[in-house]
Amino acid sequence: MKIGDKVRFLNAVGGGIVKRFQGKDIVYVEEEDGFETPVLLRECIIVESNNMPVTNTPKTVTQTVETKISETKKIEEKKIEKKPCEVVEVPGGDRLNVFLAFLPMDIKNLGKCNYEVFLINSSNYYLFFNYMNRENNAWNSRCKNTIEPNTQLFIEEFSKEELNNLEHICLQLMAYKENKPFSLKNPHSVEIRLDGIKFYKLHSFRENDFFEDDALIYPVVTNDVPEREILISAADIQEAMNQKARVDRPMRKQAPQQKTTNQIVEVDLHINELLDTTSGMNNTDILNVQLEKFREIMGQYKSKKGQKIVFIHGKGEGVLRNALIQEIKTKYKNYPYQDASFKEYGFGATMITIK
Repeated sequence: MKIGDKVRFLNAVGGGIVKRFQGKDIVYVEEEDGFETPVLLRECIIVESNNMPVTNTPKTVTQTVETKISETKKIEEKKIEKKPCEVVEVPGGDRLNVFLAFLPMDIKNLGKCNYEVFLINSSNYYLFFNYMNRENNAWNSRCKNTIEPNTQLFIEEFSKEELNNLEHICLQLMAYKENKPFSLKNPHSVEIRLDGIKFYKLHSFRENDFFEDDALIYPVVTNDVPEREILISAADIQEAMNQKARVDRPMRKQAPQQKTTNQIVEVDLHINELLDTTSGMNNTDILNVQLEKFREIMGQYKSKKGQKIVFIHGKGEGVLRNALIQEIKTKYKNYPYQDASFKEYGFGATMITIK
């Protein structure tokens, strides 16, 4: 570059004639308005030298940027002018069929890998949804979005440590169609209880119509009928606030017959005597059921002084026995207790005398 060359700026609009140099990096360019502008030498490109045009002059950065902006505007204008494409409806799709799908990210390492959650909308309706989990008798919203007709939508990824927090989940759904009339669908609030044990069993994840990989599928709405709808009323809310939630507890067996021998009441606290199934329950849930039965019996006989009650808890690891003794020491301090007859019960029973 030399004095008299015509240059154009790389990073700004404009250019002019080179008038002088300052050091090795600065060049003064006289623009059309007659003012000399100091510019970094590397930010100029020669467009004419010795009054002869330079052949095959590359486009400047400014020209390239301006061209791209112009092309982008044209594309955006075309998008605005383009009419929205119509949703292709499938036969039978006017009935809502909605599912939740759970897929392990590494099916060969169940119990160690993370899991993905997808919402499946197998209907001709758009669905606005709110995906929640229950924590301490209150609901926590985890994802809110709209899913298009006949599609699957990724909801979230969770680790095995989070599985216990997802035991109770709920989906609120509102169905509609865009740009066309449609049959009105009732909004739904559907609660689903996840069986945590299934997430550790390979056969729980099966071939399905929605994914190439095996998945654990929970139906939410089938042919417009919700699987388990939450009926929201003032009475229900009040009850939920005032007592422990009883929704989805395993069916209890009929109260076991309490055996009376020589005026001694025997109560078997083994969980298989209290519940038909412990599916989805952890050790804490099982212990709470057993302690609840203990408190029920103690309340039933609290007015019968001298009554002896034998609670059969088994030897095991001593967790239930220790929990019973802690209950006695804190709530029934005046009631004497001892190990029941070793001959009849071994180390697996505790006898309490009502005072």
